[in-house]
Amino acid sequence: MSSMPIGMITLIIVAVLIYFGIAQRILDRMRLTDKQALAYIVLTIVGSFITLPIMGGPVEVSVNLGGAILPLLLVAYLFYRAGTLTERIRAVVASLLAGAVVAIIPRITPIQEPSGFFMDPTYFYAIVSGLVAYLAGRSRRSAFIAGTMGIIIGDFVHLFQLLNGRIPGRVDIGGAGAFDATVIAGIVAVMIAELVGETRERIQGGPSHHHPAGLEKGLNTKFDLNTKRTEPSAEEGPEAGERHE
Repeated sequence: MSSMPIGMITLIIVAVLIYFGIAQRILDRMRLTDKQALAYIVLTIVGSFITLPIMGGPVEVSVNLGGAILPLLLVAYLFYRAGTLTERIRAVVASLLAGAVVAIIPRITPIQEPSGFFMDPTYFYAIVSGLVAYLAGRSRRSAFIAGTMGIIIGDFVHLFQLLNGRIPGRVDIGGAGAFDATVIAGIVAVMIAELVGETRERIQGGPSHHHPAGLEKGLNTKFDLNTKRTEPSAEEGPEAGERHE
């Protein structure tokens, strides 16, 4: 009996976390609702069974709906919702860096011979792209954008090499659908960004501006036992609700 691919397992775990509200903070940072995120996961899984041929001949090119087109649409949405021009520039630079690293991997590792490599190349590409994406992108949105784009850029570099060298071959962009490195790399990048961000906040004394609106208002309000009325805390100010994304 064949085992379930890691990509599918990853998406199921993420869906469960979202359903139970555990991933709500990450979604808030990425400007996504839980319904949007769950819909994206379901569409990605369904779309993974749909592959569209793009070009035939010596070099065959196809693109997968769930493994490439839907991730690109989410990237475009996140890029549009990016808070500042600086974040957009950072996302673009991080994407180019991740793509360059992914394209270089076959030249410096024995990954082209899977039998002699220590792990599945798909997941190795995803992890490397996700790691580079976080280091260069930093924010959750930029990390996801760069992790996803790093894999897609790597695919296009491979396509260019085949066309330029007139080498027969096949390029499947997002070819493994929900199990492709494109999907996994974005998730890996966001998970690293969240883990590092959470650890940094704990070291610095815990998060101070990421409570739900009702809880944060309550924390910033003092109750006067003599007058039986509430008063704003001295720490409450115009920056109390500011979020660092």
